[in-house]
Amino acid sequence: MRLSIVSNQPAVPVTYGFELPLLLFGGFRSIIDELHAELARRGHPDMRPAHGFALQAIGMRGATATEAGRRLGISKQAAGKTIERLEALGYVQRAGDDQDRRRKLVRITARGLDALGQSAMIFEDIRSRWAGVLGPARLSALESDLRTMAPGEAFRLDVPGWFGA
Repeated sequence: MRLSIVSNQPAVPVTYGFELPLLLFGGFRSIIDELHAELARRGHPDMRPAHGFALQAIGMRGATATEAGRRLGISKQAAGKTIERLEALGYVQRAGDDQDRRRKLVRITARGLDALGQSAMIFEDIRSRWAGVLGPARLSALESDLRTMAPGEAFRLDVPGWFGA
């Protein structure tokens, strides 16, 4: 432990501005990596972070590739490739739209719903572990502070497009 040269108190570490986004991303990455390792153990070894965003963009009512792409901030073609991969893995299926026969809707399958349900439970487990390490009050304060600093649409799905831009 370093002591301050002006007192016998521990020195405050120097923190640089670029560290904040890297620390936030590091926390995000550790949670997502843990989630996907556990999903693999629970029968979803091919699930990738982008797949989770895509399933959220498709939603419970289904979506076209164009709609999913818009929500993800990616092109219709890129969304189509992701949907093809999810379809090959059994997480989604394409079907006609009862309201408009020209549209092809992508719908989440039972396997996709299982992956989403497992993800929700795993996220709760991870949050509980973080609360065990940081303490429930500190974790709640951290979450509250992050909501303050990231107001508005907190759960944006366009991360794949934003990262790829």
